[in-house]
Amino acid sequence: MNVVCPHCLKVNKIPKKDSYTKANCGECKNSLLDTTPIELTQETFDHVVVNSDIPVIIDFWAPWCGPCKMMTPIFNEVSNKYALKALFVKVNTEIEQTLASKFLIKSIPTIAIFKEGNEIKRVNGALDPLKLSSLVNENL
Repeated sequence: MNVVCPHCLKVNKIPKKDSYTKANCGECKNSLLDTTPIELTQETFDHVVVNSDIPVIIDFWAPWCGPCKMMTPIFNEVSNKYALKALFVKVNTEIEQTLASKFLIKSIPTIAIFKEGNEIKRVNGALDPLKLSSLVNENL
């Protein structure tokens, strides 16, 4: 399966397994098991979403948004459970207004799930860890 390195954004082909103890990027040699959400821009968005064979969980947010600030540690915490099962990314709608407009983001935070380059699910508003985990599990 193809996965995008969270460090250098290089596409890596790795065998699909139930769990991984080690997986490193062929380009930068950093761990593909790093679950820290990636900050996407207009320039990197399509590359990451289209080239990922695992679901891409996108948090559309803005730094001035109170619920977004509450959601950030939850998003980061839940991402830790899904190494090489889902890719967690963030889009700052304040900076990336073109992306926010393209995807018709009308309220934030908005969580969108993409599979095979297409949006398959969207939820508006902050979620607690259980609801976010359930949303991800339903779309793996």
